[in-house]
Amino acid sequence: MAGKAVRPERGSATRELILNTAERLFAERGMHAVSNRQVSEAAGQSNNAVVSYHFGTKADLVRAIARRHADQMEQVRVTLVAEAAGSTDLRDWVACLVRPSTEHLAALGSPTWYARFRAQVVSDPALRRITVEESLKSASLRLLLVGLNQCLPDLSADIRAVRWVMARHLITQMCVERERALAEGTPTLEPSWDALAASLIDAIVGLWQAPVTPVPPKENAADKTKRW
Repeated sequence: MAGKAVRPERGSATRELILNTAERLFAERGMHAVSNRQVSEAAGQSNNAVVSYHFGTKADLVRAIARRHADQMEQVRVTLVAEAAGSTDLRDWVACLVRPSTEHLAALGSPTWYARFRAQVVSDPALRRITVEESLKSASLRLLLVGLNQCLPDLSADIRAVRWVMARHLITQMCVERERALAEGTPTLEPSWDALAASLIDAIVGLWQAPVTPVPPKENAADKTKRW
């Protein structure tokens, strides 16, 4: 009986070791530069197929890492969204967008690799679908979208889509900058994750409220011919 009880614990510990090792390698070297075999070796596993055994493909491994962090950030976001419920202040809803990432990274301690891992994932079209799929499972994120959009009734759907992408990149890259500086022991732009969150909220509120420059319609070939 004792032997049977040990095996699941051992398997769980191995899975956790693989997840941590893969996240670090992906963050430092990039997704395409790291194989499942290299993850196994870096995790000190004599069986080179151990990653495939526990997770399957590299995409499955990436999904497992993303899901682990998403679940923890969801807990933070649920609380923030509940506190912002009914607010018409854009800043409250932007805080719900920013702080799950910064508070999660602060809670992980230092060094961390999640911000750089996430940047690698979102820059890869195939892997980015994984993070999108995980995000769609978040009820709190859907509520956040509704609350934020209600604060911006004059923005068209197209402009909102563009600025969502801008906001996402700003959060991702600023977290990468701080995480890398902490890992390398170099000066950081902000003294804490909380301070970075405040700066990001200021910037993203300004981004959402920025004026929209009208874009003239594109000329077609027939219009150009008429002018000549």
